[in-house]
Amino acid sequence: MQEHDSSWVRTEMALAQAAPRDQVGAYAWVKKNLFATPVDSVLTVIAVLAIAWFVPQILNWLFFSAIWSGADRTACLTVDQGGQLPAGWSGACWPFVSGRFGQFMFGRYPLEERWRVMLAGIIFVALLAPLLIPRVPYKRLNAVLFFAVFPFIAFFLLVGGYFGLPYVETPLWGGLMVTLVISYVGIVVSLPLGILLALGRRSKMPIVKLLSVVFIETIRGVPLVTVLFMASFMLPLFVPPGVTFDKLLRALIGVALFSSAYMAETVRGGLQAIPKGQYEGADSLGLGYWQKMGFIVMPQALKLVIPGIVNNFIGLFKDTTLVLIISMFDLLGVVKQNISGDPTWATPQTAKTGYVFAAAIFWLFCFSMSRYSQYMERRLDTGHRK
Repeated sequence: MQEHDSSWVRTEMALAQAAPRDQVGAYAWVKKNLFATPVDSVLTVIAVLAIAWFVPQILNWLFFSAIWSGADRTACLTVDQGGQLPAGWSGACWPFVSGRFGQFMFGRYPLEERWRVMLAGIIFVALLAPLLIPRVPYKRLNAVLFFAVFPFIAFFLLVGGYFGLPYVETPLWGGLMVTLVISYVGIVVSLPLGILLALGRRSKMPIVKLLSVVFIETIRGVPLVTVLFMASFMLPLFVPPGVTFDKLLRALIGVALFSSAYMAETVRGGLQAIPKGQYEGADSLGLGYWQKMGFIVMPQALKLVIPGIVNNFIGLFKDTTLVLIISMFDLLGVVKQNISGDPTWATPQTAKTGYVFAAAIFWLFCFSMSRYSQYMERRLDTGHRK
């Protein structure tokens, strides 16, 4: 046999080589995401210039040139070089926020009773946090306490009139307290009611389907302002003489019904996305309607529409500002009331500072809900990964 020359065959493994510089690392990321095309490059340059122009001015107004202490509006005034007259205005007037912080949180709730609001808030966080952490056990007990027991505890604490607690009428409520109360009730009521309405709209029973469709389309056809007006002024007309509804209760009913109509359509979208085979498989197992929906269909549908559900929750949280039109003062309403009706802090920077503070609070809550929903999407995304 003819011998083959094997001198060209490698006798040892080649050493690993570093990846090309333009494929990994920060340089590759910048090239791929910011300068991939000429259009991307132009947009990146414009964005960088805009950031370099606006961000330093915003930071200067918020922090570097801001006033951090003072007792009234004079703290937020600057004086001309001659020292005679106010020549201009400082940056943000943070003493206004610190001086009115209690009102922003509690409205006109009595000072000596605000411990009740804080206790209700502590219980709220103590029950909500374990419910949001997947590894914490006893989820069923936790859910019962949060959704069924806590509302009664909060009612007795906030309203009073029982167990020796002084009664505090709801017109004294305000600030972030009202925002959270309306949001909590709206979220807790709208999700189960929205699920029932979605099932009703897909029902094969004509009366149930008709009533669900009429309710959903009627509520979705009018703005929330109209619903609040109807709940505040027309709802008392449908009750027996002598029966009165608290104004806050009317707002809670209006917000919950409005949100449930939108929630129903979100859930219905998830139900329509479930393959027909899932329904047929549940039927083949002999499951009843509610068993089929509760154990097979609804868990899959809700998992698919988590972004839409959280989007409704965020919209509901922000829509609480509309209760101002029925003379209820949420966080934004209290801020606006203090800006326009308090001459002690009447400066051009007061309004900007107050609205920035309110915007930061709303952003914090909405961003937290958004991030948690993304976490849950990643955790539950077991069958739709690409």
